[in-house]
Amino acid sequence: MSHISADDVRKVAQLARLDLPNEKVETYTEQLESILDYVGQLQSIDTTDVPPTTRAVEVVNVTRQDAIDPTAVREDILNQAPNREGDFYRVPKILAE
Repeated sequence: MSHISADDVRKVAQLARLDLPNEKVETYTEQLESILDYVGQLQSIDTTDVPPTTRAVEVVNVTRQDAIDPTAVREDILNQAPNREGDFYRVPKILAE
């Protein structure tokens, strides 16, 4: 018993705006029929005890603790600024009041 006909293939090709040559209709009909048979096999599998999942392998994010790590070069970096004010860089004003 066929699930899909040549007319179905032509209609789907038209809906998808595909230019399907007539000599390929039979080939695609057979291929789509094979795909539908395979889907039928998959639907017959009992999955009642299989939990739903989004991935085949569980993915776990590996993160590190977010902590402040003081550096010994802080003063050296601040001293390289052309204009320093305390623990900050002094920069020219760019916004008008």
